[in-house]
Amino acid sequence: MEPLFYRPKDAAVILGMSRTAVFRLIKTGELKSTKDEGYRLVPRWALDDFARALEARAGLTREEAA
Repeated sequence: MEPLFYRPKDAAVILGMSRTAVFRLIKTGELKSTKDEGYRLVPRWALDDFARALEARAGLTREEAA
């Protein structure tokens, strides 16, 4: 089963970017996250939403990306 939330370092691995870049995206609001008991968590849906927005900005379609 896939986790519902990821720590920023794990989100960075999934997105293929640095942990610093993930925190920058969180700070600018491009990547949604929440804090629970001192832990920053990124919901799985937020990773999907960010990836779709990035593809849209680049003008990519699923067929072109393959």
